[in-house]
Order: sequence, then structure tokens, then C-alpha cells
Amino acid sequence: MRGQGGFFDVDERLRELSAKGDDLERLNAVVDFEVFRPALARAVPRSDGSKGGRPAFDHVLMFKVLILQAAHGLSDERAEYLIKDRLSFMRFLGLGLADAVPDANTIWTFREALTRAQIDGRPAIEVLFKAYDAALSKAGFLAMGGQIIDASIVAAPKQRNTGEEKRDIKAGRIPAAWQDKPAKLAQKDRDARWTVKWSKAKPADDGSPRVDLAIPAFG
Repeated sequence: MRGQGGFFDVDERLRELSAKGDDLERLNAVVDFEVFRPALARAVPRSDGSKGGRPAFDHVLMFKVLILQAAHGLSDERAEYLIKDRLSFMRFLGLGLADAVPDANTIWTFREALTRAQIDGRPAIEVLFKAYDAALSKAGFLAMGGQIIDASIVAAPKQRNTGEEKRDIKAGRIPAAWQDKPAKLAQKDRDARWTVKWSKAKPADDGSPRVDLAIPAFG
């Protein structure tokens, strides 16, 4: 293989990704994912391993897999593939090239367990994703979902709207004062929240099927 040195210099490639702006690296920097561990452990209890079998994947790692799915609109199968394929995904999850990757069935099982579990009378997955959304907002960021090539973490714009403007926005209307001011309208974030719909996702661009992520919209 041309230019092959050993296998390839992973560390150098990761440095290049950082230099280009790895949004997932930024995400790891602005959110302390360890704060979710206690709630995840209560919602998805694990055996003590005395009966043998393959060790379960880390709770926080699996929650971060669901975040990748939600941000990029990935099916379980596609998420498994891209975690194996993308260095940025591996680094976000704390995985090395030799580490095991959760397969599609493992991802589905973990998500279903979080959907069935309850925290304060509500689905655990809803509570945890709302807490994640709040953690991003507290850090001054919001997640912008979409196609995998442009999903990003961006600084949230400052909102200085009047009471009347806020009522119009909440009702889904463009405030009258903005309609004849395109520059002002462009500066305003009329949907300053991260949402993932319950509905079944359309097929991916490569034709692979997508499944319900079972992650609700918050706001």
C-alpha cells in the first residue's frame, strides 16, 4: 500500500482531524458525560459477571452511541458501521482500533432498555436526552442535527427579543418587525433547540434502512 508506515499513523490522523475542527471532540470538551453514569446504571442494571459471558459495554459509551445516532439520523446497522469506520466516532467514544464495537443488536437492546425504564415516572431516555440538551445549553451551545457531513455543535446565537416577538415565535409566526428586515431575520434563531422526531426516518442516502430511534423531541 502506497505510503504505508506500519499500518498508518492514527495519532497523526487524529491531530489532523483536530486541526480541521472535529465537532465531536468539541462535544466531549463541553459536556461532562460522566454525570449521566449514575442514572444510566440505575436505568440499565448489569449483572456482576459471575455467570460469565461477554462483558457488557460501558453505560456512558452506549449513551454516546445513541447521541451519535440522534445527531446523524443513523440506523443501528449504520451506526455500527460508522463507529468502525470513522476515527472521529471512535475517539468520541473512547475506542481504539483494537477495541470491540457494539453491534446493531446491542445498540437496539440498550435503547429499548432506556425506553422501558422510568426516571421519576418518565421514560429514562427522555429524561436523559433532556438533561443532555440542558448541559449543552448551559455551556452555550446547541446541537444541530442533519446529514452526517454537516452535523455540528455551534455557538448558540444571543436572543434579545421583545415579549411580543417571543409570543409570535412561540406561535410559529415571524414577528412583523422582522419581515421587512432580512438582515435581522437572518441573525435570529427561530428554532433554538435540538429536536429528534419520533417518526420513522427515511432511508439513508446509500439506500440502507433506518429504524425508529425512539428519541423524543424536546423543547
